[in-house]
Amino acid sequence: MVPLASASLENKTRYPNLTPRIQDLPNELKPREAFERVGAKNASEEILLAILFRTGLPGQNVSALARAVLQHFGGLEKLAEADYDELRSAKIKGLGKVKCMELAAALELGRRASLASATPEPHIIKEPAAVCRIIAPLLHNQRQEIFWVILLDTKSRMIGRPVETTRGLLDSTPTHPREVFKKAIRCNAAAIVLVHNHPSGDPTPSREDIEATRRLVESARIIGIPVFDHVILGAHSTQAVDVNYISLRERNLVSFASTLK
Repeated sequence: MVPLASASLENKTRYPNLTPRIQDLPNELKPREAFERVGAKNASEEILLAILFRTGLPGQNVSALARAVLQHFGGLEKLAEADYDELRSAKIKGLGKVKCMELAAALELGRRASLASATPEPHIIKEPAAVCRIIAPLLHNQRQEIFWVILLDTKSRMIGRPVETTRGLLDSTPTHPREVFKKAIRCNAAAIVLVHNHPSGDPTPSREDIEATRRLVESARIIGIPVFDHVILGAHSTQAVDVNYISLRERNLVSFASTLK
């Protein structure tokens, strides 16, 4: 009979991608022990996911599975937006039907809890100055272009928080209709407002900005969720009064949806 230690060494040599079993890890690396030691608030996202998943696969412990899920979705923020179908379609080894269902349920509970604790009086968006007041606090020390989508209900009230869809280079950020409208469709938004920043401080829209907006407006007509405006903000201050902005709607640079209520 081959000793367990020798068998483990042989498996590691033959299958270098194998991860140690949880029971073979030191206590400080075991998810449940780490959770008890530091508490829920201080536990890493990997530890919290590992506890939720409970088990991994032969050759892949549960911590490695949690790490693989976070890496696939690009971190907790993107994972938190995923629904059951997206989790299933990710086809991550070890993330089967039941684990996808459990994770989707946990994420949905988090979303509902967040909505329940939200302010009972949401922001009303009827002019670009209101957009500026909402986005300005997100501009602190931002040196890249970031594209946000603000979701609106039928009374021009903001749904949830601004959704960051893409983050680009120093002077550009790609925008794809799939990313722009994904959350809007999920939240049954009546309309959206597009927002992005120019780190240079000059909010003047480029030709690419205008053309990209026209494409998104056309996509919006097909999807049935109109684009109300596209606001470009300059500078990187946290104070709305210090941020220059230009509304493509006010400048009549693009034909947008009619005014909401």
